[in-house]
Amino acid sequence: MSTREPCPSPTFRGSETVADTLCPRTAEELARAVAWAAGEKEPVEVLGTGTKRGIGRVMQTAATLDVSALSGISLYEPDELVMTAGAGTRLGEIEAMLAEQSQQFAFEPPDLSRLLGSEHSGTLGGMIAGNFAGPRRIKVGSVRDHLLGFAAVSGRGEEFKSGSRVMKNVTGYDLSKLMAGSWGTLAVLAQATFKVLPAPETEATVMLAGLDDEAAARAMSAAMQSAADVSGAAHLPADVAADGPVTLLRLEGVGPSVDFRAERLHEILGEFGQPERLDEAASRAMWTGVRDVHCLADGQDRLVWRISVPPMDGPRVLGSLRRACQARGFYDWAGGLIWLDVPATADGSAAAIRAAIAPATGHATLIRAPASLRTSIEVFQPQPPALAALTQRVKEAFDPLGILNPGRMYP
Repeated sequence: MSTREPCPSPTFRGSETVADTLCPRTAEELARAVAWAAGEKEPVEVLGTGTKRGIGRVMQTAATLDVSALSGISLYEPDELVMTAGAGTRLGEIEAMLAEQSQQFAFEPPDLSRLLGSEHSGTLGGMIAGNFAGPRRIKVGSVRDHLLGFAAVSGRGEEFKSGSRVMKNVTGYDLSKLMAGSWGTLAVLAQATFKVLPAPETEATVMLAGLDDEAAARAMSAAMQSAADVSGAAHLPADVAADGPVTLLRLEGVGPSVDFRAERLHEILGEFGQPERLDEAASRAMWTGVRDVHCLADGQDRLVWRISVPPMDGPRVLGSLRRACQARGFYDWAGGLIWLDVPATADGSAAAIRAAIAPATGHATLIRAPASLRTSIEVFQPQPPALAALTQRVKEAFDPLGILNPGRMYP
């Protein structure tokens, strides 16, 4: 079910629109709606089903541009590993069709519905806008690495396309990588084409119990540097794991290969304790919880941050935040991704968090917080002056009037 009531196609009378919510059903209607907003210099909030609406700074907009009707899978060629769908297409619909052909999004887009209190995992456009990837990120990359092409409308109201249906090197700008992670601030996506991959035949997880954060980081590093072809490496400390700390290493592929690599991992990890193997069902359930941040979904009164750091720096960062602001959290991406929550405070522990990651090359994003806090602090990692100037020039090139999600990422 949608999180909002459907609305009619946009209707205009001269230079005015008859409603404050525009709901285009075609690319042409989308272009006309954005052109109207540009002509009137009216800022608009770009929205799909609103599942990630609470991520980002609070915006002051005159109208909402609802693209949820730009939905449907228009092309799927399983043999070619390619699919094209409207930006408003539900991820659940896409993933169900892929599963019928034993295929998947290799980068495992997280379903943050439980964490954010939404009804479902969102849309294709929202997935691209956020560029969030799950545990397999360490092996296959993120959303932007699988986006082949797209059709969109710029802040001028002009339709444009980029990319193609195949992965290849071309001369010019790789706009697919630019759009992924832009949170609707550069252009409004109408349609996207992406690469899919076969789902693994089976999986298993090699688990170590009782390790502290530093030992877990060393164990994950040893596994990642081995020939075991690990597709997921995570550590859940005692404050988020029900039965004590566990370190998880996932293996995927055909059965005999998984068995062989699991035995090899047992040998490699012997110095860290006695490894245990989780079967396929238990492994899938465990990694779904890691991907979707289930262990932090219970305390809705706490603020949730997502922090990216060099993997071996993770224990220092989370350890210092436990002491500084009563944080609890866990590690994904072999320690390079930290999900944590903190008590609600005046600044959401932003100063402490950004001070903790300062010695490393990393960034922190506020994922769950009330609107009052998202208005008063930087939700996304502040940029150094040179990068901020470049970001502004890119924004002006696509959206010179600043009408698309103005201020959502940066003031």
